[in-house]
Amino acid sequence: MNNLKLGIEVISAHDLVPKDGQGSVNAYVELHFDHQKFRTTIKEKDLYPVWNEQFYFNISDPSYLPNLYLEAYVYHINRATNSRSCLGKVRLSGSSFVPYPDAVALHYPLEKQHFLSRVKGELGLKVFLTDDPSVRPSNPLPAVDSFLSTPPVRSHQTPDQFTSPNQNFFPENRAESVQTFHHLPREQNQQYSTAPVGDQPVRYAAEMKAEPPRIVRMFSSSSSQQPVDFQLKETSPFLGGGRVVGGRVIPGEKAGAYDLVEKMQYLFVRVVKARELPARDVTGSLDPYVEVRLGNFKGTTRHFEKKVNPEWNEVFAFSRERLQASFLEVVLKDKDLVKDDFVGIMRFDLNEVPTRVPPDSPLAPEWYRLEDKKGEKIKGELMLAIWYGTQADECFPYALHSDAILPTDAAAALSSHIRGKVYHAPRLWYVRVNIIEAQDVVVSDKTRIPDLFARARIGNQILRTKAIQSRTMNCQWNEEFMFVAAEPFEDHLILSVEDRVSASKEEVIGHVHVPLGSIDRRADDRAIRPKWFNLKKPVAVDVDQLKEEKFSSKIQVRVCLDGGYHVFDESTHYSSDLRPTAKQLWKPPIGLLELGILNADGLHPMKTREGRGTADTYCVAKYGQKWVRTRTIIDNLSPRFNEQYTWDVYDPATVLTVGVFDNCQLLEKVSGSNGPKDMHVGKVRIRLSTLESGRVYTHTYPLIALHSSGVKKMGELHLAIRFSSTSTVNLLHQYSRPLLPKMHYVRPLFLMQQEMLRHQAVQIVAARLGRMEPPLRKEVVEYMTDAHSHLWSMRRSKANFFRLMSVFSGLFSVGKWFGDVCAWKNPITTVLVHILFVMLVCFPELILPTIFLYMFLIGLWNYRFRPRYPPHMNTRISHADAAHPDELDEEFDTFPTSRSAELVRMRYDRLRSVAGRIQTVVGDVATQGERLQLLLSWRDPRATMMFLIFCLLAAMVLYVTPFQVLAVIAGFFLMRHPRFRHKLPSLPLNFFRRLPARTDSLL
Repeated sequence: MNNLKLGIEVISAHDLVPKDGQGSVNAYVELHFDHQKFRTTIKEKDLYPVWNEQFYFNISDPSYLPNLYLEAYVYHINRATNSRSCLGKVRLSGSSFVPYPDAVALHYPLEKQHFLSRVKGELGLKVFLTDDPSVRPSNPLPAVDSFLSTPPVRSHQTPDQFTSPNQNFFPENRAESVQTFHHLPREQNQQYSTAPVGDQPVRYAAEMKAEPPRIVRMFSSSSSQQPVDFQLKETSPFLGGGRVVGGRVIPGEKAGAYDLVEKMQYLFVRVVKARELPARDVTGSLDPYVEVRLGNFKGTTRHFEKKVNPEWNEVFAFSRERLQASFLEVVLKDKDLVKDDFVGIMRFDLNEVPTRVPPDSPLAPEWYRLEDKKGEKIKGELMLAIWYGTQADECFPYALHSDAILPTDAAAALSSHIRGKVYHAPRLWYVRVNIIEAQDVVVSDKTRIPDLFARARIGNQILRTKAIQSRTMNCQWNEEFMFVAAEPFEDHLILSVEDRVSASKEEVIGHVHVPLGSIDRRADDRAIRPKWFNLKKPVAVDVDQLKEEKFSSKIQVRVCLDGGYHVFDESTHYSSDLRPTAKQLWKPPIGLLELGILNADGLHPMKTREGRGTADTYCVAKYGQKWVRTRTIIDNLSPRFNEQYTWDVYDPATVLTVGVFDNCQLLEKVSGSNGPKDMHVGKVRIRLSTLESGRVYTHTYPLIALHSSGVKKMGELHLAIRFSSTSTVNLLHQYSRPLLPKMHYVRPLFLMQQEMLRHQAVQIVAARLGRMEPPLRKEVVEYMTDAHSHLWSMRRSKANFFRLMSVFSGLFSVGKWFGDVCAWKNPITTVLVHILFVMLVCFPELILPTIFLYMFLIGLWNYRFRPRYPPHMNTRISHADAAHPDELDEEFDTFPTSRSAELVRMRYDRLRSVAGRIQTVVGDVATQGERLQLLLSWRDPRATMMFLIFCLLAAMVLYVTPFQVLAVIAGFFLMRHPRFRHKLPSLPLNFFRRLPARTDSLL
């Protein structure tokens, strides 16, 4: 008995032609084989239907099977008229049928039923032969298509018809939920579609179909939205100039120069000096110091040893909002090893203290007689000045504030580490050294050919020429090097000629020290005359012999200080100054930048003190060569700074950087720990070109820090910023000027060379600022200048990739839209595009005006949605919220690495994998370019010959045919109807892909 049957599994269809007038179809599949017909269910309103239904045909004569054909027709059913139209068909020969174990699911392109039919899309089928006796054939269709007048329920199939052991029954809602996976790869689509009803993929598909907008927003990599906690918030504070609402100031009382900060009242106490103090020991002297008390606050001056007429000239500032007493006590004490002795005291009623308002002159100090504990006058006087004032007072910057006083005896010694200061970074120069040649070089070993090279050194910067073997006493290199030096110059340029005796030994033949101050300076690319320098021997055995010996080796060097460059000491993307080093090339400032550092809120505890979390924070702002540092506010997670600073602006395409740090030097002085580093809390960058002139921006910026455990919000920083231009014409003219000085274009530096010089510049600036009092520590300078931004980071690489995809997303969208036009997705739009295309070809002078008018209208439309706030750090764009923990651990690893060999091996393999994909993409791009280059090189003689014939024919056609006609024909051919298209690649593309490239020459 013949049990051979033909099994057909109808999986899905893709990209069908819309037929219902609403851009969709009601599709089903009808199967024809050996006078038998079967039909699937109808999928309503779906261009990508999924069936996953199986059918079995009887094979009457297996020997006649190669002569039979399986035909699968895809139909659209019109419910209103009970009519159907064919969307395409698939015809398979019986000779291609295989047994069930060898069968795979294939997607066949739909063919036309008639010549004028409009067909596109694919149909997924799995065709196989089986002789399983338990498989029963499907019921054939009835003679009359009664289902056309009934709703599309599964009436023509029953569960008992699916008797295959691998077959599952899918209810109608199951099939509808599977349709949401039509965009997945076919293998994955098939996997989800054959899962049981209760499996997780089915439920997940239903969830995706129920809430598509939320899923799209959640997984959209191009979206720049981020959580509310990480977003910018606009505020309307009361500042010194008045209330700020929407960037405009509602005038209040006169604030003077401090109109971008909140007015804060302070009680200032200036301790000047003392005289005729009473002696406390047998020597007739004492070790005096002054203690200023106001409630729970206490400030202490430094003490003098054995001095009866000390001069302190120190100022204490107590916040008027936090006054806890009505009397001020000033106590004079004698420093002692065990217990300090009381000398005298003075008390002042705070209600009698006068108020000083700048620009009034400073309050004159006054002599006050000391009193004992009983209130009686004693010997000795103390000069004081006490008044109420604001942060506009000239004593405010160097005063010791009540919020920066530690409850320890070391407060006086720590005062220099907590006061606010203004720093000016040194002026940096590029030193260009061109080592030309050396003459009369005498080596100690005459029996060997010397291997000579020259070495140049400035500080810790060391560069050397290539080694040259010379049989004579002369050697030429003609190599050029660049160094960084800071003014005032402290280091010398040290030039030496050395001989490589062996692989591990180098012998110095001679050296010379050239002071940097004596080197010629230039501001352009004028030629510098070379100079000869005598090389001194490194060791002199006899002084008299050295005086008599007049012979010496010489080296010819061309050296100069290049002042026409801007020396980068920060990341090129966040530069705050672009002026050249030479001051004669500076232009007048074009504006003024004013920054008000108001307060920080909700800071994350950075240390523990007395069993609780706290922070000792200060802010650092950098713009140009001017660095500012606010005072350190002790033991406060919501500090109020209210300090204002100004900078001259020379270029709007610059960035202001503000960082928040935790002062760990107080812990070092008190506990004696081994030099802890100041920890960074976060920073804010503001590009001046994004600010409107004259507007006051008051926003709270999230302080976002990236740790090895992930991204974290460390608090918020409240700033007030105003950029004012002196002349709008000069500001607009700045946009037409080159971004960098002229020397960067006349004699450009290599990218790698510029990065190395920037690293040296950062180290020099950090060393100079670290020598000031109080020092601006190295870790602060490196964090503010992004000194380690050049190191590898998988997170930054992903962020840059997604940025690149976002840039090209517009082109992709235009290409997709044009593809829909060419595919006639919307016939009305396609016809309009054809009309517009013909108009532009007939009137080519309208092309450019139309493009510019279109861009003008787009810009005018986008004016309504212009940003009202400065840009700030975005965790989504930075790819910080989705970074893997191992990627963050790799980013925060030291250089060189400190991790284990196994972990480094894993990361190295991962890096090789990523680099391999990049290598493949770069190679593919290079291959396409090489094919174009080799097209006329006769590398492929037949291809070059055919291309030359084409060029000759094209030239003849172009000479006799108007350009408009060719343009219309080319455009219409590009936008031709899909029925005139073919699935296979075009002839020019096939020709181009067959061209040779240089890949054949690669190892």
